[in-house]
Amino acid sequence: MTFSPRTWLVGETVTAALLNAEIRDQLNSMFSAWTPYTPAWTAATTNPVLGNGSLTGQYIKIGRTCTATLILTMGSTTTYGSGNYSFSLPFQAAAATVSYLGTARLGAARIWLGHVVVSSGGTVVTVTFDTSPTDTRGTNWTGAIPEALAATHTFRFSLTYQTAT
Repeated sequence: MTFSPRTWLVGETVTAALLNAEIRDQLNSMFSAWTPYTPAWTAATTNPVLGNGSLTGQYIKIGRTCTATLILTMGSTTTYGSGNYSFSLPFQAAAATVSYLGTARLGAARIWLGHVVVSSGGTVVTVTFDTSPTDTRGTNWTGAIPEALAATHTFRFSLTYQTAT
């Protein structure tokens, strides 16, 4: 709910309702519960199909700063598509001269720590993990890299970024 503050006029009568709207309600919006969103999971070549897995996201936005989190749990009927994975964000990122980085975690046969990246003006994050246990050069996440995905594997990310509006 946070927005630009009101411009007060000379001689205007300040009422309880105005103060509530301009101060109380704005402060409450900064401390309210996170808002759920439904992210899209896509791949560069063939999109994955969630099947009986689950994918949920949530965010909190204060001004133009947004922190988004996501959790994906693979199900027994999930198919993994092909190509580099990406996930949609709740808001478009600002067109800035920087890319925004967040943390990522894949719980599979091993625990993989990586990061997510959203480019200037972007609407999706891409995910990078080590290529393999012996090759720690980062590569974009696919259904086979860093390891083959299977039911019950989980993926999470958290990212704070500046939004376009």
